[in-house]
Amino acid sequence: MVINEGPLAGYRAKRDHANTPEPFGGQKHDGDPIFVVQKHDASHLHYDLRLEMGGVLKSWAVPKGPSMDPKVKRLAIPTEDHPLDYADFEGVIPEGQYGAGTVMVWDIGTYRDLKSETKGAHSIEECYDRGHLDIWLDGKKLKGGFTMVRTKRGGAKPQWLLWKKKDEHAQLGRDILLEAPNSALTGRDLSQIRSEEAEA
Repeated sequence: MVINEGPLAGYRAKRDHANTPEPFGGQKHDGDPIFVVQKHDASHLHYDLRLEMGGVLKSWAVPKGPSMDPKVKRLAIPTEDHPLDYADFEGVIPEGQYGAGTVMVWDIGTYRDLKSETKGAHSIEECYDRGHLDIWLDGKKLKGGFTMVRTKRGGAKPQWLLWKKKDEHAQLGRDILLEAPNSALTGRDLSQIRSEEAEA
């Protein structure tokens, strides 16, 4: 029996363990903190950015997906914390379940907290609480510095902005979502994931 307590209570309360293939937590992780961007074809196609923090994956829905162009700022809407083992989840959430649709691991890797490296004053959790993250992503697709800033605090839907820092990995005008649309883990596209999961 899963007890809906702790930071994953919101995640578990929305899901039926018996009817979705999604992980429900329990995995621990040693080493550099991980990040994942999942492409999620639910009621609307969007991307979910997740950062390991405090033993869970802090999560944001990014409707238009991340960009490698520093001129492009993306809306990022916080969602419930996810378990660490969600990072490599790729499959189909059945109809009738929360978030029903196809999930792809579009990018995955590790990240560093740039603020703690330069100033050493705040942990990544403190930066999150303050609403300003400066991180370095070392993914299969996304690389370099990124900034996340909370622009609206409180209320039903707090909002953040996500954008690429100007560094050697920045690429003006490049649409990495179109250039590299498939899974970073398996190379599959969304339709292949759907068809292969249906046959399994």
